[in-house]
Amino acid sequence: MRLKAQGVLRGAWCVKYSAARPAKCLTEHATRNTKEPLSQPIKLISTDFDGTIFAEFENPPIPPALVAILREQQARGVKWVINTGRDMSSLMEALARAHIPIQPDFLVLVEREIYVHDGVRYSAHATWNAACARDHAELFARVRPDAPAMMDWVNERFRATVYEDPFSPFCLIADNNGDADEIHRYLDAYCARIPNLTVVRNDVYARFSHTAYNKGSALAELSRMLLVSAAEVLAAGDHLNDLPMLTLQHAARLIAPANAMPEVKAAVKQAGGFISKLTCGHGIADGLKRQFGAPAGG
Repeated sequence: MRLKAQGVLRGAWCVKYSAARPAKCLTEHATRNTKEPLSQPIKLISTDFDGTIFAEFENPPIPPALVAILREQQARGVKWVINTGRDMSSLMEALARAHIPIQPDFLVLVEREIYVHDGVRYSAHATWNAACARDHAELFARVRPDAPAMMDWVNERFRATVYEDPFSPFCLIADNNGDADEIHRYLDAYCARIPNLTVVRNDVYARFSHTAYNKGSALAELSRMLLVSAAEVLAAGDHLNDLPMLTLQHAARLIAPANAMPEVKAAVKQAGGFISKLTCGHGIADGLKRQFGAPAGG
């Protein structure tokens, strides 16, 4: 997790996941059969970014072994989505520094917005993103008048940074996790009074979001677009904000690296997924090799 100069939060987030109403742009989804045979080929790979495939202080930050597997699978027609809490500029900057020769077919940004690579650039999934923006605008219109009081409550009790950004009328950078836990409980109590509002948190960072939009619901929309069932989806993540997509409802194959949060490892283990003994992208490459085998020449 880092902070942009403009004050926009970046990196992985934790979302308090709840079964929310579907986004307005979606038709009713058929219930996924989580008992579909695992022999079905994978058609969609969804990976978190920070801590999952990208390690800021490693060189290279995305392991070549992982790149080789993803490139080979894309050549075979498998689609790849980076499902992240970063915004577009942050993700593009990190990918440029990684110098990888492949591009994801889709992006899920700020854990809610969907973008499709059209062969030249990433274009917004207009229907989904418009509904997402509308639903958040309506929700945050209710929240924004209360934000100053919440900021005052935090500033009176803790060393913390609170502010508004384009993605939430209330954003937090706490001084430590203990303070963040206490502030999180306060924000949860507020959310209980506002339908469809949830706290998105990772480490000492937090913001608000609409319960209908998270990594899981965005992955479900991509699956709908591609006519892909959960049995044909693989998802990999390391942090609490990945939990909404690390379920059999959305992906039959799950991977977590060794650095994953205990809650993530527990969810992946319970679902019969793979927990690597290797960290970050090395762990995801380990899991993908077990799924697909080593890439040609690898």
